[in-house]
Amino acid sequence: MRIGVMGSGAIGAHLARVFSAGGHEVAVANSRGPETIDASVLEFGAQAVTAADVVQDKDVVILSVPFVKVPEVAGLFAFVPPETVVIDTTNYVPFGAWNIPIEGVGQGQVESLWVAQQLGRPVVKAWNAVLEGTLKTKGVPPGTPGRIALPVAADSDEAREVGMRLVDESGFDPFDAGKLADSWRQQPATPAYCTELTLDELGPALQAADREKTPAIRTRVLERVAAFTSLPPLDEIVELHRSLHR
Repeated sequence: MRIGVMGSGAIGAHLARVFSAGGHEVAVANSRGPETIDASVLEFGAQAVTAADVVQDKDVVILSVPFVKVPEVAGLFAFVPPETVVIDTTNYVPFGAWNIPIEGVGQGQVESLWVAQQLGRPVVKAWNAVLEGTLKTKGVPPGTPGRIALPVAADSDEAREVGMRLVDESGFDPFDAGKLADSWRQQPATPAYCTELTLDELGPALQAADREKTPAIRTRVLERVAAFTSLPPLDEIVELHRSLHR
């Protein structure tokens, strides 16, 4: 499969490594130019390219830029054919340098519907509900007991299936989370977000999401994160997210 990864941050870089190691033809780009892509990202054969090239002639494009930067790259998708599957990994997390208000987002607007509007095309929502540390260290082969599950939402059954196949290849059980309009259930501050649940646990967690309460919970978790003087261990961050829903 020809995969383009737009964004070389923690999520994009890891997925580029995983899929190139798995035999896919992977290209990766960022906003600063191919010469700035770290060599470790290219270790298994991924190619560093320009942002314009990373979306061309691809079966899948993984969008992994900061949420607030999506409008800046939207124009690159104007000539991407409809059969190309675009996977959105982004989250609106108004914190630090990304504390930029976006009308409606964070107060009820479904984030991936906003992303789809910006790009002018449908997207698949995947890999947004997992911490960087979880993605890098807890992926395991299919059938491993206790394998962590990740939700995948899309309006197209075919596109969702592609997203689920790639989630499986990245080391996690894919969970069919239905249509994109329901992907608010996997956004930040919901029970399914960064709580490291198994396939049996993830479905009930998605259903337990409360759209009216989520903005207040999001504010609470951002306040707790702001109080950190250093980054806690991964297990403590997971426990923080779980504790929000007890």
